[in-house]
Amino acid sequence: SPTEIWISEAQERMVLSVPPGKLERLRAVCLAHGVELCDLGEFGTNDGMIRLYWHGTEVGALDTHFLHEGVPMPTREAVWDAAWSASQLPAPGNGRGVGPRLLDTTCALLSHPNIASKEWIIRQYDHEVQGGSVIKPLVGVGSGGPSDAAVVHPVPGSRRALAISNGLATGWSADPYAMTLAALDECVRNMVCVGADPTRMAVLDNFCWPSCDDPRNMGALVRAAEACYDGAMAYRTPFISGKDSLKNQFRTQDGRTIMIPPTLLVSGFGIVPDAERACTMDLKSAEHVLVLVGTTGARMGGSHRVMLGACGHSDNRLPVVDPARGARTARAVAACIAHGAVRSAHDPSEGGLLPALAEMCFAGGLGARVDLSRVPVDEADRTEVSDECRAFAEDPHRYILEVEQAQLSKVQAHLDGIAHAVIGTVTHSTTLEVVGIRTPQESMTLDTLRAAWNAPTGG
Repeated sequence: SPTEIWISEAQERMVLSVPPGKLERLRAVCLAHGVELCDLGEFGTNDGMIRLYWHGTEVGALDTHFLHEGVPMPTREAVWDAAWSASQLPAPGNGRGVGPRLLDTTCALLSHPNIASKEWIIRQYDHEVQGGSVIKPLVGVGSGGPSDAAVVHPVPGSRRALAISNGLATGWSADPYAMTLAALDECVRNMVCVGADPTRMAVLDNFCWPSCDDPRNMGALVRAAEACYDGAMAYRTPFISGKDSLKNQFRTQDGRTIMIPPTLLVSGFGIVPDAERACTMDLKSAEHVLVLVGTTGARMGGSHRVMLGACGHSDNRLPVVDPARGARTARAVAACIAHGAVRSAHDPSEGGLLPALAEMCFAGGLGARVDLSRVPVDEADRTEVSDECRAFAEDPHRYILEVEQAQLSKVQAHLDGIAHAVIGTVTHSTTLEVVGIRTPQESMTLDTLRAAWNAPTGG
């Protein structure tokens, strides 16, 4: 019936506004791809009405003034209390899995559902449609490591490719402003790591929120929206689309209300200028040096390490996200990769430095030797940054780069004015070795680390 056609929410339909002179060109494109096309009507009635016809008979008319102005817009109250927000940070976990050694804790983090292998779901989808993948979701020896982003080559004959990534700060919901900036920063870093140009990126938002009838939830949404604007302006990454789901809660039979935490997923895509210089995260060759870009502090709030259990000698506040610094760092790292000076790059977001290094090692089938005392520390943080913070903090604006010795001076020149340090080397061994300020040398085999990463899904 005409009613069903007009109000149906059937999927896989799109409405396009097409100049009359280009309709046949569009029809030819649809025909070539086996897609149905129907010419529904045209714009431009003089009376400001939407008129619907069924076999020549008018069956509906809607005044566009009523459509836009006829229903009063709701007015909602938004409340934001910074002190209350700080009190909402998740309490530390029960300590299960936190071992006596840093590398024992690394294994526990690699098995965390947010960090562990996602191969079980990746293999359920075809990421090779049209055969255009340059960097796949899993990379390295035996496709054994998690890529920071996917890269596809949509236009045959062009050197340019497209990076696709996302960012999600799951433990930061207590401060939606910081959470949003952290998610955007991670999304940008993931694209930069595979070779995307940070000046040619765009992003999308996906808000998952409890009911905004609650003034605090509405206040959290306002804070997140403000951060979207501030972050987009700093990174020069426009939000070109998005979606929202703003009533994720339910009431139990005994009257309790269960709400999800405010959550924002940021998805992004960016231009990779030269697909041949797209970069993956797996280590490539022994004797290369490992460079950590960005500073690490003692703020462990929202980190996966604190999700496991209390972390001694640390600050439970969230790390500070500085979008201006994040944008400068992204441009500098992108220049290193674009000039061919970086062999592999990885973003140490979820879990921090040691889990990210472990992923690089078992993805490349190579070991590494790392000294945590060399990790650049945030000078504004007067608290001593412990080995545990250096190993597992999730500060923004950081990258791990694998660099040939001969290219190190070029990388250092591009990173002039940005905190960075050589923290270790790639080795021929099959172990990850770690030493710190107060940590005697530890080592763990790549097989053990890989098994921890695969353990939750039995991979």
